[in-house]
Amino acid sequence: MRNYGKLGTVLWLAIGIMAVVLPGADGSAAVSIKQEQTAKQSLTSVQLEIEKQRQRLISAEAEDRREALMQLGSMHHPAASRVAASALTDPSAIVRATAAASVLSLPAEESAASLIPLLSDKDEFVRQQAAYALGQTRSRAAVEPLIERLSDKQDSVRGAAAVALGQIADATAVTSLAAVLNPQAGLKPDKKNKKSKREQNPFVLRAAAHSLGQIGNRAALPALILVLQDEKAEDDVRREAASALGAIGDSSALPALRGALTARDPYLAETAHEAIRKISRSQIPGGI
Repeated sequence: MRNYGKLGTVLWLAIGIMAVVLPGADGSAAVSIKQEQTAKQSLTSVQLEIEKQRQRLISAEAEDRREALMQLGSMHHPAASRVAASALTDPSAIVRATAAASVLSLPAEESAASLIPLLSDKDEFVRQQAAYALGQTRSRAAVEPLIERLSDKQDSVRGAAAVALGQIADATAVTSLAAVLNPQAGLKPDKKNKKSKREQNPFVLRAAAHSLGQIGNRAALPALILVLQDEKAEDDVRREAASALGAIGDSSALPALRGALTARDPYLAETAHEAIRKISRSQIPGGI
């Protein structure tokens, strides 16, 4: 009887295994079909949501259109961004500005091509948001248009352009960014003005210094060192210059950085010390 009991247990186990392995009403084939149906349903949901927001984009209310763009952008889907791109020419400035951030799921070059015209928008906020968005595309096609915005009349636009150029990190922007810190560093003078105006806005100056550090090109060294040694410059601008020199990692910046170790601003001294450490480590074989 014990043998029969063991045999029955084995049979029941075999039947259970067959139910899982073999296709049938309760088998893997049914599970596979269900998964496929779920996937199709999910895809349809995305398409339906995009279409829903597309309809909102033709609303007479600017706030409705803006909210639709925010929803499309949050989907992080190329099809959603392609629909959002239609709002880049919206009559409302706030809608155009929102659209700038909503097209970033498109391929980089396509996204950049659609955003570059907004750098010439009549509205300051639109130009600013377009510049920030272009930085996120990392597209080199945006470098020259962004360099032009470094001379924009509005501080916010100049700052956004400087930030974006650092994100793209193309060496062709070094001369222009350096000139933001020091007009004699090489920015071509405006045709109307024989001399370039010296940048006064601290945020723009910090952004330019930080971006030069991100690009990491030695051509930025003279402008950064001049800022670091300028005791009349804002402390946070000097700190950013010291940090950028550390990021570039060239030993020719060491004398200026050592001079900043006794600065009245303890945070500048600390930043200079860290920059010196970075440069010193980079000089050791293997970077140890």
